[in-house]
Amino acid sequence: MSKHAPKLGFTLSSEESTPSDLVRHAQIAEDAGLDFLMVTDHFHPWTNRQGNSPFVWSVLGGVASVTRNIAVGTGVTCPSMRTHPAIIAHASATVAAMMPGRFTLGLGSGEALNEHVIGEHWPTAGVRLDRLEEAIHIIRRLWSGEEYTYHGQHFTVESARLYTRPEAPPPIVVAATGPKSARLARENDGLVVTGPSSELIESVRSENPDAAVYGQVTLCWDPDEQKARETALEWWPISALSWPIRTNLATPDLIDDAVEHVGMEAVTQKIVCTSRPDPIVETIRTYAEAGIDHIYMHQVGPRQQEFLDFFARELKPALAQAVNVRV
Repeated sequence: MSKHAPKLGFTLSSEESTPSDLVRHAQIAEDAGLDFLMVTDHFHPWTNRQGNSPFVWSVLGGVASVTRNIAVGTGVTCPSMRTHPAIIAHASATVAAMMPGRFTLGLGSGEALNEHVIGEHWPTAGVRLDRLEEAIHIIRRLWSGEEYTYHGQHFTVESARLYTRPEAPPPIVVAATGPKSARLARENDGLVVTGPSSELIESVRSENPDAAVYGQVTLCWDPDEQKARETALEWWPISALSWPIRTNLATPDLIDDAVEHVGMEAVTQKIVCTSRPDPIVETIRTYAEAGIDHIYMHQVGPRQQEFLDFFARELKPALAQAVNVRV
């Protein structure tokens, strides 16, 4: 259990929105009183229906220009294939300098969907985690501001130095599903989880009690509950796929094939589909009780602004009355 009531956030879902809309949603989320934002970092959307996938670092520059207080993180960036860790160090240092004290770098080992595009072999999970560990080492060294040369197992850096940096380096949180990624999360500033796994969270906090834990609640709100279910199936059928399948399919076309026969029941078992606050409150309560102290809501489909209005109008007051949930 987290020592404190969790912070509440919102997903800027790059797969479902244009870059200008993502920036606008960030501003609305801040005005609605949310604590933080997590923006996805993809080269491709999961499915062709989702239809978007802007360059995350450009979006973050726009978000920095229209927000003042809300915290922002990547959820999550792969710094080890499509983008060299020296470039991620450069990009993240710049964004952190534009958002003093507000930026968190969320990192993960990646998916073939986004990383295969440079034409390299898609490695096994163990190799991907080795690459991630080496990448984090490079990023932290470059954030120090010293000139750095490195010849490692997976990466080379030659006489690199970052001149634009924040006053203090941003936190690094690591997406974790098993023991090796959990170790990386322990050694850094926290972890990102796909659900309320108390065992995984405890394995990190037992050695790093101050570790932040980020968890996403995927939901689809609509004034018409049946429409919410239909939207969830249309826009996010991948919820029915296991992570190993999602991780290893290389294109939206292949994922479209994989979800062709996914039915509504399979999707609604994974996504909270509702017109009311109560089911969302209960799910957030479950996350909080598992020790997740940064809970961010992913509204599936096109009704992003409408959901944020619903949050301010109905969901926020309902959450204020829930156990161990802060708004």
